[in-house]
Amino acid sequence: MSVVPPDASAGGSDGRIARSPFRRIVRLAAPFAGLAVAWTLFAVLAGGPFLSIDNQRLMLLQTAVVGTAAVGATIIIISGGIDLSVGSTIAIVTMIVALLLSKGSGPWLATLGGVGLAAVIGLSIGWLVIGHGAWVLGLGAGGVVAAFAWRWGGTTALALGLAAAAGATFVLRRRLGRLPLSPFIVTLGMWGAVRGLAKGIGGSQPIYPSLEARGWLDRLMSLTGGIGPVPIGVIVLVATALVAAAMLRYTVLGRHIVATGSNEHAARLCGVPVARVKLLTYVIGVACAGIAGVLQFSFLTMGDPTTAGGYELKVIAAAVIGGASLAGGEGSIVGALAGALLMTVVDNGCTKMGLDNWVQETVTGAIIVAAVAVDRLRR
Repeated sequence: MSVVPPDASAGGSDGRIARSPFRRIVRLAAPFAGLAVAWTLFAVLAGGPFLSIDNQRLMLLQTAVVGTAAVGATIIIISGGIDLSVGSTIAIVTMIVALLLSKGSGPWLATLGGVGLAAVIGLSIGWLVIGHGAWVLGLGAGGVVAAFAWRWGGTTALALGLAAAAGATFVLRRRLGRLPLSPFIVTLGMWGAVRGLAKGIGGSQPIYPSLEARGWLDRLMSLTGGIGPVPIGVIVLVATALVAAAMLRYTVLGRHIVATGSNEHAARLCGVPVARVKLLTYVIGVACAGIAGVLQFSFLTMGDPTTAGGYELKVIAAAVIGGASLAGGEGSIVGALAGALLMTVVDNGCTKMGLDNWVQETVTGAIIVAAVAVDRLRR
């Protein structure tokens, strides 16, 4: 699904161009053309190991994680925002899922806990972006106090943490008032903070829940499970993409997201609740990263605080390759899936050719720069 500005005034000079049927077809087809070229290139260069059925299914599984996160990133980018904390969110979700399973929670509860935590991270980012950071900073201060006070017992730690949170929030609201922050800076800071929390949960060590505790989560990213030849993780990716595409095209919130990203000032004058839209956008977008974290846990079968390093760039590149404009107001969920698969094909193809890791990273970086350059040329 492709989203473009509703009118030329909302989207600037690109608004008229994006409405041209030919240009829209070209923009929709471009990521798939790039994917076809990359796949054909590695099919010729790597041969049988790349073309095997098992490897094709493996690439689909690997795409499920990046693709699901790219769906959320596309929604955020369409709204005019950005999220650099995707990899850290995926990592902390794997840790939370593993921790809950190890403590006796069932797979469903662990999954809800992981995705719920991601939604809370998105809510925190949204609060900071729209200028209600006092709540987030206050809760953070309370959490730090509670962590240091835990040695004196859970009840004491909870009481001191709540008192510190309330006091810090009151002081910060009086001193700061409403102070909107740049999404780039907020999510960059959250990238480090969430990654640190992920390491703190397990003392910088992975968490290994038992096979019995993992239950059906083991089958999400299994090459032998699924419906026919399609792994369950890929079905989760497609379902997430369909829901996101329907939300953007058919709901009031979706239209408000596009309007906010196209021209925030004009959207506000038209009665769009811009602050609420930004808040909900980050909750939804980061929750998608939470779903990706559950899939990553299933793939690893453990919680790993160091996993998904560098996924931020892959996810954003997938969204931009798929047609999302970093200026906001435009994007394609289907294109983002093609972009995610392209990134996976490049990684997998380089591996099958026996290329060193630095070559893969260089190629990935070049693709990201090219994608951003194309985005600028489109505008």
